[in-house]
Amino acid sequence: MEEIDIPPHFICPISLQLMRDPVTVSTGITYDRENIEKWLFSTKNSTCPVTKQVLSCNDLTPNHTLRRLIQSWCILNASFGIERIPTPKPQVEKSHIAKLIYDAKEFPHMQHNCLKRLKAIASESERNRKNLESAGGIEFLFSIVKKEDSENREVSLVDEAISILYHLEISESHLKNLVNRDDELVQSLVRILSHGIYQSRAYAMMLLKSMFELADPFQLICIGQEFFTAIAQVLRDRISHQASKAALKLLVEICPWGRNRIKVVEAGVVSALVELLLNGSERRECELILVLLDQLCSCAEGRAELINHKAGLAIVSKKILRVSKAGSDRAVRILWSVCRYTATSSVLQEMLEVGAVSKLCLLIQVEGSCKSMERSREILKLHSRVWKNSPCISPHVRFSYPS
Repeated sequence: MEEIDIPPHFICPISLQLMRDPVTVSTGITYDRENIEKWLFSTKNSTCPVTKQVLSCNDLTPNHTLRRLIQSWCILNASFGIERIPTPKPQVEKSHIAKLIYDAKEFPHMQHNCLKRLKAIASESERNRKNLESAGGIEFLFSIVKKEDSENREVSLVDEAISILYHLEISESHLKNLVNRDDELVQSLVRILSHGIYQSRAYAMMLLKSMFELADPFQLICIGQEFFTAIAQVLRDRISHQASKAALKLLVEICPWGRNRIKVVEAGVVSALVELLLNGSERRECELILVLLDQLCSCAEGRAELINHKAGLAIVSKKILRVSKAGSDRAVRILWSVCRYTATSSVLQEMLEVGAVSKLCLLIQVEGSCKSMERSREILKLHSRVWKNSPCISPHVRFSYPS
């Protein structure tokens, strides 16, 4: 097909692509709506990308004349494979969203239709999502989530509401305000995490992660046991890769606070983590699991749970030199904690049988983290009487055993 040059004034200065919905900002420069909305609302910029001037307001004025010119140009060049751009839908005003929410509150039988309309509005543009947030849409959606048990509402309403909440990408300031003044909100999300359908549980998990990232230390210390039990179930059920990763990241962040490590262990998370490693995880997820196991093995309860799992020590030692440098470092730290503080004769024998001792011997031969090599040497020296002359260690590996 013959190449055709697009007129320069039809091209968005941000994406350098043909504009589909041209809008003009206060500096007089025209951009494609999708790109300038991302610039202003998603990345929180307050300047014009071309002129670098601070925008006096975030109003975006549709450039209908330019859009019609672009559409005409597309029609004239259809023989070159240029498709006509559709006329964009008009932007939904904040007042219209507020009216939808008011009707849903006043007439409960209208809530299904209201949620469907809000979902469609939110999916159309970044500006619509911001209008929905400022019109009180987030509070309304969370009210449906919170009152599901007390008013015996239909589960489908809750599923729809939590789906919209997740896709809204709520601003940090709004989310932090909700976390600080509404304890019932977290409890409602935990209920969904425990009893909802898989998709809603995944959305609830990712919303909780976003919320607790903004919580203050007191809130992190006071997290209830039911929260950790629900997260352990999410990890066991593997409802989605995204939800599992969110759960792991959240646990890594909140474990150091108060008695959270003990609560995590009591919820059965150690066993769930070992099962995840056994079933194969991608590199980043595997690293997160090892970081979390390292944190949990810093307490006696965590070490006991790892040792009591029949595959615990075996899978941790297997990950040495198989995941990444960071993964090997964490695996060695876990074994170091076990060998230093929980080294019973049965544990030492199991480490021989599952190949953990051989792995440590190999590690000190290869180029790696100095700290990991030091820990490996320390572990091997600490129990050399039991391990050094064991027939479980092959001769070529025993050669590298530190004296």
